[in-house]
Amino acid sequence: QVQLVESGGGLVQPGESLRLSCAASGMIFSNYNMGWYRQAPGKQREWVASISTGGSTRYLDSVKGRFTISRDNAKNTQYLQMNSLKPEDTAVYYCTATYWRAYWGQGTQVTVSS
Repeated sequence: QVQLVESGGGLVQPGESLRLSCAASGMIFSNYNMGWYRQAPGKQREWVASISTGGSTRYLDSVKGRFTISRDNAKNTQYLQMNSLKPEDTAVYYCTATYWRAYWGQGTQVTVSS
């Protein structure tokens, strides 16, 4: 009964910041690689960032230097700090957890608009 619940999305102006959170339950959190995907209407889902069980991080080139993924194993939570947001970052952002299979959250809407 793995459950992932995203929060922190919203409407912001270009250049502003948001911090997304993903609270996990029903699993041994420290055993899972975590990550974020996003999907805009009419577009395919794309991988954004990953953090391994050991804390190693990877990013989509277009968000590198602007986004930071992190995890707090004591709180069973991962985060995506998004700075210098652009309109093209507008999407539903999904939390993922992967061990022997991948689990997905319901998503949280991020809208970047003037």
